[in-house]
Amino acid sequence: MEIPLLNDIVIIFGLSIAILFICHRLRVPAIVGFLLTGILAGPYGLGLVKAVHEVEILAEVGVVLLLFTIGIEFSFKRLLQIKKPVLIGGSIQVLLTLLVTFIIVRQLGQPIGKSIFIGFLIALSSTAIVLKLLQERAEVDSPHGRTTLGILIFQDIIIVPMILVTPLLAGATGGSDESIFVIVAKGIGIIGLVIVSAKWIVPKVLYQITRTRSQELFLLSIIVICLAVAWVTFSAGLSLALGAFLAGLIISESEYSHHALGNILPFRDVFTSFFFVSIGMLLDVGFLFRQPGTIALIALGVLVIKPIIACFATVLLGFPFRTSILVGLALGQVGEFSFILSKTGVEHGLLTGNAYQIFLSFSVLTMAATPFIITLAPRLADIILLLPLPKRLMSGFYPVPEIKVADKKHHLIIIGFGVNGRNVARAARVAGIPYAIIEMNPETVRSEQAHGEPIYYGDSTQEAVLHHANIKDAKIVVAGINDPTATRRITETVRRLNPKVCLIVRTPYLQEMKPLYELGADEVIPEEFETSVEIFTRVLTKYLIPRDEIERLVAEVRSDGYEMLRSISKKSSSFADLKLQLPDVEIITLRVAEKSPLVGKSLADIELRKKYGVTVLAIRRDQQILSNPDVNMPFYANDVLFVLGSPDRIAKVAALI
Repeated sequence: MEIPLLNDIVIIFGLSIAILFICHRLRVPAIVGFLLTGILAGPYGLGLVKAVHEVEILAEVGVVLLLFTIGIEFSFKRLLQIKKPVLIGGSIQVLLTLLVTFIIVRQLGQPIGKSIFIGFLIALSSTAIVLKLLQERAEVDSPHGRTTLGILIFQDIIIVPMILVTPLLAGATGGSDESIFVIVAKGIGIIGLVIVSAKWIVPKVLYQITRTRSQELFLLSIIVICLAVAWVTFSAGLSLALGAFLAGLIISESEYSHHALGNILPFRDVFTSFFFVSIGMLLDVGFLFRQPGTIALIALGVLVIKPIIACFATVLLGFPFRTSILVGLALGQVGEFSFILSKTGVEHGLLTGNAYQIFLSFSVLTMAATPFIITLAPRLADIILLLPLPKRLMSGFYPVPEIKVADKKHHLIIIGFGVNGRNVARAARVAGIPYAIIEMNPETVRSEQAHGEPIYYGDSTQEAVLHHANIKDAKIVVAGINDPTATRRITETVRRLNPKVCLIVRTPYLQEMKPLYELGADEVIPEEFETSVEIFTRVLTKYLIPRDEIERLVAEVRSDGYEMLRSISKKSSSFADLKLQLPDVEIITLRVAEKSPLVGKSLADIELRKKYGVTVLAIRRDQQILSNPDVNMPFYANDVLFVLGSPDRIAKVAALI
């Protein structure tokens, strides 16, 4: 008996593996690979998949699980803790993109409802693609990385009201007779259900289920909660995706949210892949080739207009222009949630025929172009900054009072006030070293200035900012930021402005060391290997290796540029002398009992080494450690002895002690 769906699943996964492998080699995101899989396997490609409708059903499950996991990750508490700049930046980006798109589409003669809906689609960017690229480039914690992620989070949240509003927009075009009051009433009722479930019902149910310690029961319960809430919202005339998101919010308020998320993620990844494959199947490649000019023009327009708007929103937050450019270029594509929203639009008649094919075509093009745009973004930003732009735009509009550092000499300049910057500043303050801090996060600058820190706002890649920090008279510069591209530029600029300054640079990855040294850094601290040094230092300490030997090894590792850790073939004379393997000797602790015959006696009296072959290395008495105890020192009850010897000999002494 032939099962078409099973055959198609095997074809989809097999083709996906081959395409994803190629995409990985080319550093193209997996989402683009799934889209290509759908294009090749779908009815407009090679026609390998026959059960297209069944694949779309699996895709719907993927959408439900995707929104469900997002709901779990965004709890009510976390939503309330979103910082003001993120809310402002996200709302400005979404509203301005919506407005500009609405005006353009209306000029093309489209109805109001459809124009607004297309604005919804264009306003959203791809969290999955952008976040993955930022993680690979170690830029998530950089100023532009944090700002980009914040705006993406806002977009992920705003998709929910967009889904709610879509039926109203359909009504504006004649696609729905349902009044706004009915939809609002349904929304209020569902929100009430969510609050009651999150506060009283679900936590108690999950508590009883977790008491059984049954993994299968817990997983089934989570899935039932997800599908049940999704079914309720769907029965009320709303979308399955909205219900899944609300179900996630319900579970997020319980203490079992992280465990639930860990159980659902594998299923989400599998079914979400079907969603992107199904989108690729819907793309008519023939249509794309019949109208390449129109689709390419629209894609180019999106890749130009969206970055400009996102850049403007970031500028209003007060960030320097370079950071704003990087944020804008990262948010230029159409996102995966636009595809989810487009499905709702198709159901309500807002996207039909050629319009849907045009949307699919230019959206896939913008997503495919994103990895290359983000890679080129730093160079594009540098080119744009060569233009004669206003100084205020270059440094940012945020009204932060400046710190006077022009009179400082032989001072320390700290670039970036993250964990590393704070520790360096604390050490400098304790040692009485004059220092100045340059930071690009305006909120951090304002709060730290209120605490008396000599910190001021600026982009350290700009010469004017370094001159303001009196770079020519500085003795040491420490760059501890998380942006590899900016770090290179800072290194080159600092060395050019002050050839004599000692420049210490922190970098997340080893491959950045050589370029930074070539640009003029005196010391490059790779975070990867400093972590390794700290780990093996503690390991050797546990093995009771002498402290001077450990310090000599650490010095050797650092002096040769971490070559010892990069190549295991290199021999180290000091490391070869360390005897880490002592299988016949143990060091253990034994407590002297109150009725032990040792109480009141000394080492000379009991002759542990002579009679038993066991050596007492140290004694812990109360909170004091008495190392190398005197042979005439008496033992007291509750003393803890550190003894060295073979296991069998220690066993005999243990009974005595």
